[in-house]
Amino acid sequence: MRIGFRTLKTAVGVSLSVLTAQQLGLLNFASAGILTLLCIQKTRRQSFNAIWERLLACVVGIAVSGLAFELAGYYALLFVPIYLVLIPLCVGLRCTGGIASSSVIMMHVYVHGDLTLSFIGNELALIAIGLGLSLVVNLYMPGIERQVMSLRRRIEANIERILRELAIYLKDGSSLWDGRELLELDKLLEQARALGVQATENDFSGRRSLFYTYYERRRRQADILKTMMPLVSQVDAKLEQGRRIGEFLDDLADHWNTIPGGRDYHERLRSIRDYHKELPLPETREEFETRASLYGMANELERFILTLA
Repeated sequence: MRIGFRTLKTAVGVSLSVLTAQQLGLLNFASAGILTLLCIQKTRRQSFNAIWERLLACVVGIAVSGLAFELAGYYALLFVPIYLVLIPLCVGLRCTGGIASSSVIMMHVYVHGDLTLSFIGNELALIAIGLGLSLVVNLYMPGIERQVMSLRRRIEANIERILRELAIYLKDGSSLWDGRELLELDKLLEQARALGVQATENDFSGRRSLFYTYYERRRRQADILKTMMPLVSQVDAKLEQGRRIGEFLDDLADHWNTIPGGRDYHERLRSIRDYHKELPLPETREEFETRASLYGMANELERFILTLA
C-alpha cells in the first residue's frame, strides 16, 4: 500500500489542528480537524481558494444561524429556513464549497443553545486554527521535476518513433507499424497537461509554468502528426517525391528536438517543394491523388517545423 504525500499532509494537519484546539481549551476542539481536512487540496491555489470559501461561508453561517436561533428559538426545524437563506447567499458570494464547513459551525450554535461573545470567539478560534493549519501544511508541495523529466523523455521518444515510422512508409511503400505510439502519446500529453496545471496553480505569480508551455507545443505537434497519418496512408506507390520526403522525415526524426528554430529544415523542405513543382503533370488519377497527398504532407511538415521555433 502506497501512502501519498497529500494523505500524509492531511494526517499531520488534522492531528495538529485537533491538538492545538484541545490545548487551548476550546469547545468542540475536534471540529478544527474537520475544517483542516476539508481544506487540504492538490495545489496551493486550490488550497487558498478552499480556505477563503470556507472562511466566508463559516462567518455567514454563524450570522444566519445565530440570528435565526436567537429570534425564533433553538429548534431543529429552523435548519430548513436557515439553509434556504444560507445556500443562496453562498452561491451569490461564490463560496458554495464552504457550505459543509459552515454546517459544522451551525451545529455548534444549535447544540450550545446560546449565542454569546465568548462562544463566538470560540468558534472563530476553531475556524482560524482549522483553516490556518491547512494553509501551513499546504504551503509545501512536493517537487514534480522527476515526473516532468520522465514525461518529457517518453513524449519525445514517441514523437521520434512516429516520425521514423512515417519515413519508413514513404521510403519503402509499406510498414508493419500499428500506430501504438500515437495512442500512447495522447495519454502522455494528458498527464503532461495535468502536471502543467498543477505547476501553474502552485505558483502565485499568475504566470503559466514552463512545463505547461512545453505541453502546449507538444500538443500542437501531436495534432499535426495525426493530420499526417491519413495523408501518408494514401500514398500507395513508391514515388521519387515520396522517397525524398521520407528521407527528410528520417533525418528530422534524428534532430527535431535539438535543432534551434528548424531554419535549415525549412530551407530543405522548400527545395523539395521546388523539385515537385518542376515535375511533369501526373498522367493518371492515382498519381494525381498520390501527389496531392504528398503536397498536403509537405504543408503539414512545414507547420511542424514552425513549432520548433
